[in-house]
Amino acid sequence: MISLYLAERTWAHGVPAGWKLLALALISLAITPFDSVALMGGLLAAVLVLYVSLGRAALRQVALLRPLLPLLVILLGLHWWTGSLTAGIAMVLRLLAMILLANAVTMTTRMDDMMDAVEPILRPLALFGLSPRAVALMVAMMLRFVPLLFALWEALGESYRARTGKRGGWRLLAPFCIQTLRLSHHTAEALTARGGAPRGKRR
Repeated sequence: MISLYLAERTWAHGVPAGWKLLALALISLAITPFDSVALMGGLLAAVLVLYVSLGRAALRQVALLRPLLPLLVILLGLHWWTGSLTAGIAMVLRLLAMILLANAVTMTTRMDDMMDAVEPILRPLALFGLSPRAVALMVAMMLRFVPLLFALWEALGESYRARTGKRGGWRLLAPFCIQTLRLSHHTAEALTARGGAPRGKRR
């Protein structure tokens, strides 16, 4: 169902999911107040070093950023237009670093481990009749599907360029939505075949 998990075990696979998610949250909060290009450039460089340490399979996933490049260029242009080019560059570097860091967490963390890490935080939801395990599954699937959807967009773009020699752009929206709905349908079928979303604690 989810294809971007690194099957080849790395050192990051051995780090508990809770620690990885906590580190991701703390880094995100820590860098938010800063607009230093040097600081954000250093963070991005550190994340790329992390990818190098995870091997070639991880480095290939950096290509998932390509669909984001037009949006990043637009955001940078808007900042330049308003006279804050330096802040725009820092913002783009921050986004790139955090997207890659979040992807590193998802590609080295099993779905069950991620759910186990998130579920304790969601236990108060049981007071309102909600299943913490089911909500944890939703959160884990959302984190896992973000890079998968980027990969889907990239695959559609490559297919369109192979057929026409041009960039797909907005023309990819319709097939992307169709493929996303198909993916959602297959995921729902897989969950149903396994008994549906969990309702209680894992046994």
